[in-house]
Amino acid sequence: MDCPNREKNLAKCNCTYEPCPRKGICCECIAYHRSRGELPACFFTAEEERTYDRSIKYFVSRRK
Repeated sequence: MDCPNREKNLAKCNCTYEPCPRKGICCECIAYHRSRGELPACFFTAEEERTYDRSIKYFVSRRK
């Protein structure tokens, strides 16, 4: 999918999973993670993101 905002989105994307085909295409990223019961990398700090644990449970546990 071509995204007119891809380059702009990439400047803010903190996802470190390099082979990800959805990087910079936020609508696809959100839909993908939502279908798996997860949140995308941009919801997490850099330290949290590097764990690759995208679960909602992990997200909530880090905010207590």
